[in-house]
Amino acid sequence: MTNTLFEEVSYSLSKLIQDIDMGEIGLPDIQQPFVWRNTKVRDLFDSMYKGSPIGYLLFWENGLPDGHRQIGASEKQKVPRLLIVDGQQRLTSLYAVIKGKKIVRDDYREEQILIAFRPMDETFEVADAAIRRDPEYIQDISQLWPPPFQGTGSSRIS
Repeated sequence: MTNTLFEEVSYSLSKLIQDIDMGEIGLPDIQQPFVWRNTKVRDLFDSMYKGSPIGYLLFWENGLPDGHRQIGASEKQKVPRLLIVDGQQRLTSLYAVIKGKKIVRDDYREEQILIAFRPMDETFEVADAAIRRDPEYIQDISQLWPPPFQGTGSSRIS
């Protein structure tokens, strides 16, 4: 009889965000830094809003106290029990925008990604100076999830 090599588990988006915030989910040292452009982050939120699939996430169980990095720029309380090996750009993007947290770019710069939304035509944009002055936009969609992010439990990432 063979051992199971993987197990499919569904997590709510709110659970993933909470686990990242606590430090339960981290990055293995082999994982590349955050490299997505802000327009790609915008497109991720647009896809989710429209109900398009955004793919699976692949985690390793972590049994070591080191050999990992945290997601985002803020300090965490725990050693990660899960390390994301596929889906890091998507998961980091979701965390950074929903929580309004800074990310660490590949050049080690910290940056906050601001995504705006115009309800009238259901358009997502990267918030620039012009959009921040436009009253038709919600300039920063992280304001839609007041702390602590509770979510509805209906958005799932597998």
